[in-house]
Amino acid sequence: MPTRRQARRTTAATALERAYGAPPRTAREPAAPRHPSGVRDVIRYNWPLYTGGVLAAVGGRALAQRLPGPAARLARTGALAAGWLLTGSTAATWYVYDRSELHGYAWLDDLLPDGPGCHLVVSAGLDGTSGPVAARHPGAPQLIADLYDPALMTEASIRRARRRVPPVPGAVAARPAELPAADASLDSVLAVLAAHELRRAADRAALFAEAARVLRPGGSLVLVEHLRDAANTALYGPAALHFRSRATWLHHAAAAGLRPAAERRIAGLVTAFALRSDGPDAGQ
Repeated sequence: MPTRRQARRTTAATALERAYGAPPRTAREPAAPRHPSGVRDVIRYNWPLYTGGVLAAVGGRALAQRLPGPAARLARTGALAAGWLLTGSTAATWYVYDRSELHGYAWLDDLLPDGPGCHLVVSAGLDGTSGPVAARHPGAPQLIADLYDPALMTEASIRRARRRVPPVPGAVAARPAELPAADASLDSVLAVLAAHELRRAADRAALFAEAARVLRPGGSLVLVEHLRDAANTALYGPAALHFRSRATWLHHAAAAGLRPAAERRIAGLVTAFALRSDGPDAGQ
């Protein structure tokens, strides 16, 4: 006899197959190669910011040699600040995206000890999640919702990234308020470094509400983001304004009826949340 969890997984997979018109990917359908972003990709996608940082550091130092007294000190201070932000942010990005455990997804076991089950990966232009998760959990049915919309995602960096890396095979175009899954059909929804690309609060709230809708009771939204906190601000400076605070994400979760169930820091700069959908079967 199948276990209760296996029965749920089969039911969810059937619901997802109806929604997509094709069966979800499993171990019999290997994931296509993915392109998780490392520091070189981040620089390529954000080259105007890095170019501006180099020019500010070099230009400020050169200007300091031509200016008198206080003006020279101000120029040197500006050059040092620009150099620190450029060096610190590049080193932090290299450590997080090239050297840390982020792309290995072993940390997911701490948030979802039973595995992701039947899950939906939410991407917003770049999908570095579905491949590693499928490889780590080959028996778990997986589907991918691609939220990329240039009208909603106004950052030039994500447009550059999208031009270079197309959607992964099998990804389904979706909207924050319309995830392609049936009510209470999923064990988990994985939004890894994707939700912050929704710049409008209403779109983020809609995504959380949709995640709550498609999750079964006891299922989890796994949210992974840089936070607008002291550590990220110290290393990324004004660029940390691109991130959202912990309070913002927890507010969206609470409004959608999702409660914090687990939290984990990755590489000291990225925070992973498991946000649980409560219900009659929660915790079973």
